[in-house]
Amino acid sequence: MSIPTRAAVVESGGAPFTLSDVELAEPGPHEAVVRMVAAGLCHTDLGVASGGLPFPLPGVLGHEGAGVVEAVGPAVTGVAPGDHVVLSFTSCGDCRNCLGGHPAYCASWLPLNLIGGRRADGTGTISRGDEELGGHFFGQSSFAERALVDERSLVKVDPDVPLASIAPLGCGVQTGVGAVWNVLKPVTGSTVVVLGAGAVGLSAVMAAALTPATNIVAVDRVAERLSLAEELGATHTVNAAEADLAEALADITGGQGADGVVETTGNVGVLRQGVDALAARGTLVVVGAPPFGTEVALDVNGLLGGKQVVGLTLGDAETQNFIPALVRLVKEGRLPLHRLISTYPFAEIDQAVRDMGAGKAIKPVLTF
Repeated sequence: MSIPTRAAVVESGGAPFTLSDVELAEPGPHEAVVRMVAAGLCHTDLGVASGGLPFPLPGVLGHEGAGVVEAVGPAVTGVAPGDHVVLSFTSCGDCRNCLGGHPAYCASWLPLNLIGGRRADGTGTISRGDEELGGHFFGQSSFAERALVDERSLVKVDPDVPLASIAPLGCGVQTGVGAVWNVLKPVTGSTVVVLGAGAVGLSAVMAAALTPATNIVAVDRVAERLSLAEELGATHTVNAAEADLAEALADITGGQGADGVVETTGNVGVLRQGVDALAARGTLVVVGAPPFGTEVALDVNGLLGGKQVVGLTLGDAETQNFIPALVRLVKEGRLPLHRLISTYPFAEIDQAVRDMGAGKAIKPVLTF
């Protein structure tokens, strides 16, 4: 028996989000129905909505959901009706990387999360009349008043923490934090450089401030975001619109270069600058995602000093442990995520999209 709800549907690439009555499929054995309370808006949603990725449209996006479980399939054991949950990516649970604690590198990650639009068995999750819509986005499609969610996307969280304050943990925040904690792992005296002070970059700054790193450098072209980065823990900032990045970093590090760089912009020119700015044995983490097929030229001899360039998906996080830890840090005020969030009623999703595109909102969160 289908479940009626209201969702923000993207009819075709480049079309706006339109509120529409839809039906959710009955939950399968490993699925749950979640009443949405909040959902973060991410650049990945906008990239798919623009037609930049081959997700089936018309469809329902949304992958930073937070809500309350209403019903569960017969094989679901980790959550029960009434539980508060943050929704994150899904994974198969059976491949080598899933079993090894790295579900973000699941062998089936792309079709299950980003481009498939259906369950692993090929069946749909959302329809409108006789029309099947693209759904199962990151196992959730949370731009809707109710979502049919894959069990492996569900993370039970502390019910005392407001869900609107932690919805972004499912993607952007865990990506920025994971880049620092799971890949760079700064030690005393380290210099960490964050290229781009959007939601992911500022999450990386906050994460670095909770490590022994000595220098935390935020780089952006917007002065207001650099000021916020300083308030969130950056020890230095560089306005790339006014200063030469290489010279500024050389000055900050005494010519030694950066031990770790988090590249969040998706601009290959910025990525190249970040690699060039690394110290010997330094690591750059590639987080920003340009269009598929984009290439970057690197100085091969410049890499021979032990430099590493590492790609990253979703912080390389094991969500069942990682997200509850972040929720606790938010609750205790040690991860001041509220400084990034602007809330919008669900019906104003297009205004949230415009504000995000114009740089007026760092992390829009839709409330239901």
